[in-house]
Amino acid sequence: MAPTTTVSQRKLIKRKAPRGFLKRVFKRRKPHLRLTTDSDLLVHLNCLLFVHRLAEESRANACENKCGVIKKDHVLAAAKVILKKSRG
Repeated sequence: MAPTTTVSQRKLIKRKAPRGFLKRVFKRRKPHLRLTTDSDLLVHLNCLLFVHRLAEESRANACENKCGVIKKDHVLAAAKVILKKSRG
Protein backbone atom coordinates (compact mmCIF):
# COMPACT_ATOMS: atom_id res chain seq x y z
CA MET A 1 0.00 0.00 0.00
CA ALA A 2 1.10 3.54 -0.71
CA PRO A 3 1.65 5.87 2.25
CA THR A 4 -1.17 8.28 2.93
CA THR A 5 -0.69 11.98 2.37
CA THR A 6 -3.32 13.16 4.84
CA VAL A 7 -2.40 15.20 7.88
CA SER A 8 -3.07 13.68 11.26
CA GLN A 9 -5.94 15.30 13.13
CA ARG A 10 -4.43 14.40 16.50
CA LYS A 11 -1.88 17.20 16.46
CA LEU A 12 -2.26 19.50 19.44
CA ILE A 13 -3.42 23.02 18.68
CA LYS A 14 -2.34 25.91 20.85
CA ARG A 15 -5.32 27.47 22.57
CA LYS A 16 -3.63 30.70 23.62
CA ALA A 17 -2.56 33.68 21.55
CA PRO A 18 1.20 34.43 21.56
CA ARG A 19 0.68 37.61 23.60
CA GLY A 20 4.26 38.11 24.72
CA PHE A 21 5.60 37.76 21.20
CA LEU A 22 3.07 40.19 19.76
CA LYS A 23 3.70 42.80 22.47
CA ARG A 24 7.45 42.51 21.92
CA VAL A 25 7.06 43.01 18.16
CA PHE A 26 4.87 46.08 18.71
CA LYS A 27 7.37 47.63 21.09
CA ARG A 28 10.33 46.99 18.80
CA ARG A 29 8.64 48.29 15.65
CA LYS A 30 6.65 51.19 17.08
CA PRO A 31 7.90 52.06 20.58
CA HIS A 32 6.06 55.39 20.63
CA LEU A 33 2.59 53.85 20.23
CA ARG A 34 0.35 53.69 23.27
CA LEU A 35 -1.82 50.61 22.84
CA THR A 36 -4.55 49.16 25.02
CA THR A 37 -3.90 45.95 26.90
CA ASP A 38 -5.97 43.83 24.52
CA SER A 39 -4.65 45.20 21.24
CA ASP A 40 -2.41 42.15 20.76
CA LEU A 41 -5.49 39.92 20.96
CA LEU A 42 -7.22 41.99 18.29
CA VAL A 43 -4.22 41.60 15.97
CA HIS A 44 -4.16 37.86 16.61
CA LEU A 45 -7.89 37.59 15.91
CA ASN A 46 -7.47 39.56 12.68
CA CYS A 47 -4.72 37.17 11.58
CA LEU A 48 -6.88 34.13 12.36
CA LEU A 49 -9.80 35.55 10.41
CA PHE A 50 -7.56 36.20 7.42
CA VAL A 51 -6.24 32.63 7.48
CA HIS A 52 -9.80 31.30 7.74
CA ARG A 53 -10.95 33.37 4.75
CA LEU A 54 -7.86 32.29 2.82
CA ALA A 55 -8.61 28.62 3.49
CA GLU A 56 -12.24 28.97 2.40
CA GLU A 57 -11.36 30.83 -0.79
CA SER A 58 -8.55 28.37 -1.59
CA ARG A 59 -10.92 25.46 -1.16
CA ALA A 60 -13.43 27.13 -3.47
CA ASN A 61 -10.70 27.67 -6.10
CA ALA A 62 -9.66 24.02 -5.86
CA CYS A 63 -13.28 22.89 -6.29
CA GLU A 64 -13.73 25.14 -9.33
CA ASN A 65 -10.69 23.50 -10.93
CA LYS A 66 -12.04 20.06 -9.98
CA CYS A 67 -8.94 19.39 -7.94
CA GLY A 68 -9.05 17.39 -4.73
CA VAL A 69 -5.93 19.01 -3.29
CA ILE A 70 -5.39 22.69 -2.54
CA LYS A 71 -2.23 23.74 -4.37
CA LYS A 72 0.01 26.77 -4.19
CA ASP A 73 -1.73 28.37 -7.17
CA HIS A 74 -5.11 28.13 -5.44
CA VAL A 75 -3.78 29.86 -2.34
CA LEU A 76 -2.08 32.64 -4.30
CA ALA A 77 -5.22 33.33 -6.31
CA ALA A 78 -7.29 33.37 -3.12
CA ALA A 79 -4.87 35.78 -1.44
CA LYS A 80 -5.18 38.20 -4.35
CA VAL A 81 -8.98 38.10 -4.14
CA ILE A 82 -9.06 38.58 -0.36
CA LEU A 83 -6.58 41.44 -0.37
CA LYS A 84 -8.48 43.13 -3.18
CA LYS A 85 -11.73 42.88 -1.18
CA SER A 86 -10.11 44.22 2.00
CA ARG A 87 -8.57 47.23 0.25
CA GLY A 88 -11.88 48.25 -1.25
